Amino acid sequence: MASMMDKAKGFVADKIAHMPKPEASLDKVTFKGMTRESITVHSHVNVTNPYSHRIPICDITFTLKCGGKEVASGTIPDPGWIEDSGEVTKLEVPAKVPYDFLISLMKDVGRDWDIDYELLVKLTIDLPIIGNFTIPLDTAGEFKLPTLSDFFGGSAKTEEATA
Repeated sequence: MASMMDKAKGFVADKIAHMPKPEASLDKVTFKGMTRESITVHSHVNVTNPYSHRIPICDITFTLKCGGKEVASGTIPDPGWIEDSGEVTKLEVPAKVPYDFLISLMKDVGRDWDIDYELLVKLTIDLPIIGNFTIPLDTAGEFKLPTLSDFFGGSAKTEEATA
């Protein structure tokens, strides 16, 4: 009787392991905006669903590291659904980076006015039968900080001059 149960468990585990699962990718981090307290950067998680019905997203957790230090982290609870039948669902992951931390990174910023980053994201979805399923994602690179000319039209004049 015990060997029959082991065979049944093995069969079910094999079938679940070979089921199609949603796939996701992570865009690079880009500058979004700024306030008096912080800058806001964001990335998009692009998710495709192989099933013919929508799948609920439980949450998105993220950690943004700059210069090897954690500068922002958080959880986005219940961000919605993954659309059905191969449609790409774009989910925004915003992060606020306080200015006092950027000042401590000035040696990394240097002359080129960019910051090296690593973004770690965990997308948790609720799959029928299987339950909660987490897709780990990460991206690394550098993002450019805005300069004063970006806010006061300097870059638009440069674009007009080159056109």
